[in-house]
Amino acid sequence: MALKVAFQMDPIGPIDIDADSTFRIAEEAQARGHALFYYTPDKLAYDRGRVIARGWPLQVQRVKGDHFRLGDPAELDLRAMDVVWLRQDPPFDMGYITTTHILDMIHPDTLVVNDPFWVRNSPEKLLVLNFPDLTPPTMIARDLQTLRAFRAEYGDVILKPLYGNGGAGVFKLAGGDANLASLHELFAGINREPLIMQQFLPAVSKGDKRIILVDGEPVGAINRVPAAGETRSNMHVGGRPEKVALTDRDREICARIGPHLREKGQVFVGIDVIGDWLTEINVTSPTGIQELERFDGVNIAEKIWLAIEARRATPLSSE
Repeated sequence: MALKVAFQMDPIGPIDIDADSTFRIAEEAQARGHALFYYTPDKLAYDRGRVIARGWPLQVQRVKGDHFRLGDPAELDLRAMDVVWLRQDPPFDMGYITTTHILDMIHPDTLVVNDPFWVRNSPEKLLVLNFPDLTPPTMIARDLQTLRAFRAEYGDVILKPLYGNGGAGVFKLAGGDANLASLHELFAGINREPLIMQQFLPAVSKGDKRIILVDGEPVGAINRVPAAGETRSNMHVGGRPEKVALTDRDREICARIGPHLREKGQVFVGIDVIGDWLTEINVTSPTGIQELERFDGVNIAEKIWLAIEARRATPLSSE
């Protein structure tokens, strides 16, 4: 079943083809005979009842420095597509949110992955709040006194921006650290958003596990070990990926959250688990496919496309 597939993503030129999950998804789509179209989020528009994008037909190839070919520029009515991938990276700001509102107008007649309504209503660090028994003690607050009270109770904590990504702006604060007020002042000068504070989990020294779920089912995991002198394990900041197996606790967590993800149209999700605790549910632009495929020898991109093709084969009235 050949599909017409559009990718809404960050510029394709600078991507690392050995790590980028969007590239791997596009590569697998092309191998399955699907036709690809690529555009950046700033080229998405609503125009008098139509949802349009200005971009290019796309072909990809696994050649460093020569990994894509673009056709002639075109303006496309996205209702003519079978699938649109929402794959630009956060920050989860109003620009990002606006794209989800616009894509809402064509979904599910055009299948948007992940479902933009629930991407908008399921930010990574907020969705976990629906599962408080699976997460470490967590606070979402902007008030400094409230944050101080939480740290006084739990000692060592992690403080981070609510809508950040890639480990940016993440701080470990020891119980006696005098920098909380200064960091609060710094963040307050950047935006008006609350901060997230969580009890620090010493188990992070052994790694932060990224578990990939496809249509609510776990398909594997990688362990991301922090670099020397770091508490952050994100690969964007030097975390080292390692092969790891799913534990009984991992499967318990996935069994709890999987039905919710599937029901809300979150086809490709990456969750973060430290020790026995769920810390984030990433639905905006999760990554980790290529590392997992290399470690486990499993075609994760194929599993994703099988799930999408099954949804496209289902009558729209039952979606």
